[in-house]
Amino acid sequence: MQTTTIKGAVAQDAERLTALIQESGAYRGTYASIISGYRVTADYIARHRVFVAVDADGRLLGFYALVVEPPELDLAFVADDAQGRGVGRLLIEHMIGQAREAGLTDVRVVSHPPAEEFYRRLGAERVGTIAPSPPKVAWERPELRFRAALR
Repeated sequence: MQTTTIKGAVAQDAERLTALIQESGAYRGTYASIISGYRVTADYIARHRVFVAVDADGRLLGFYALVVEPPELDLAFVADDAQGRGVGRLLIEHMIGQAREAGLTDVRVVSHPPAEEFYRRLGAERVGTIAPSPPKVAWERPELRFRAALR
């Protein structure tokens, strides 16, 4: 497997993080409305713990954003062509380390429905369901928490 490095995002990463979100195959069709017009900004990167996964050539493989107050995994994306190679697992394990470092006891995840099983395999527990909020989100979303992994 190719070397993957996780490092803190910088303001200059905003455009490529936005592009990764907009190009995500997981948000085509039914789920397209939730990312329509969404942008990651330099200010967002400055306010939250945003980390990128890159390969040896510096190509963006994925990223996540941890909001510390209140504790939530706000964004987590892996490039379509990098999925299934352990990048998502590395990012979530890194996020859990960051959460632990920040003194958090749990981290909330409002999951994209198709991603629920991924989070559960990594230790998240389903704690509820988030109701639709039309017109942008016309479907229920699973609410999960990473708990035990932070203790």
